[in-house]
Amino acid sequence: MMSRQEFFNKAAVTWDKRFANKELTNFLSQLVPTFNLQPGQSVLDVGTGTGILIPFLLKAVGPTGHVTAVDYAEKMIEKCNAKYAGVPNVRLAVQRVENLDFPSESFDAVNCFGLFPHLENKEAALNQLNRVLKPGGKLIIAHALSSAEIKAHHRKAPVVCHDALPDRTEMKRLLNRAGFTRIRITDEPGCYVCLSTSHQVS
Repeated sequence: MMSRQEFFNKAAVTWDKRFANKELTNFLSQLVPTFNLQPGQSVLDVGTGTGILIPFLLKAVGPTGHVTAVDYAEKMIEKCNAKYAGVPNVRLAVQRVENLDFPSESFDAVNCFGLFPHLENKEAALNQLNRVLKPGGKLIIAHALSSAEIKAHHRKAPVVCHDALPDRTEMKRLLNRAGFTRIRITDEPGCYVCLSTSHQVS
């Protein structure tokens, strides 16, 4: 069986055709403003894929803000680079969330859209996300499906058939252990959002 990384590299070819549609665009145009990102902030978009979320994040942080986008699938970043290479306040990199190559306290917010179920080591990933967030920084874990819908959707592909969101209790436990507080979870048909705050002390 192919690895998750191989699966997403292969999927990169048709990713935008499958997902960059009017329905998702409308969803994200309403969702991202609820993150309450501010002009001038620096945001990390982990598991960016082909960068579908980048335009919405750029709109939120404005011309003085900055978006850094990473994915471990090289082909996804190639697609992303073709779209955003000329945008001055966007930086792209091939990186694993469990081993981010950024200085501590680099970002005001971290966005994790459509990625969390696929993380092989969720504790290590959350520890890294807390490390690169500034104290009081915001972690956003979001999906265009509920946790139940995600589980059903992933059953269609053998490589990711067991990839699921932790239940509410387990998600809070994982976040607390990694140093996050003020956890708020919305899990309803067509939308999952988990917001939390880094409480690391410099």
